[in-house]
Amino acid sequence: MPGKRPNPVMWLYYQFGGTLPERHREWVLHDGTCRTWLLRVLLRGLLQIAPLAAVVFVGLGVFGGSWPIAAGALLLGLLVVARIVLTSAVDNVDARLVRHGYPPGHGSAVRRQRDAEAAERYRAVWRNSPDA
Repeated sequence: MPGKRPNPVMWLYYQFGGTLPERHREWVLHDGTCRTWLLRVLLRGLLQIAPLAAVVFVGLGVFGGSWPIAAGALLLGLLVVARIVLTSAVDNVDARLVRHGYPPGHGSAVRRQRDAEAAERYRAVWRNSPDA
C-alpha cells in the first residue's frame, strides 16, 4: 500500500470528512482507487451515521417501547443511507481527492485504467484463440 497510513485519530477525522496532511496524500489516493474502494465508501457512510443511529435506536427502544419497531426503523434508515452513499460514491471520492490536491476526476481515471488493465490480463489468459 503506497503512502503513509494515518494514525487512528487522523483516520477517524478523515472518515468524517476531514482533510489529511500532505504526507498522507498517496494513501488517500489508494483509499479512493483500490479494489475495495466502494466497500470503503459504504463503510465510511455507515460509520458516519452510526452515532445518530445508536441514539435513535435507544430512544425508540426506551421511549417508544417496542424494540422490534426500533430495530426495523434502524434497518430501514441504514438501507436508505447505504443507497444514498452508494449512488453518490464516485462523485464523493473524486471530491475527496480534489481536496487532497488531485485534479478533478483523477480517482475515476485511475479506477478506469486499473479496470482496463485487469480486463486485458483476463483476455490474455482466457481469451486466447486455440492453436490449430
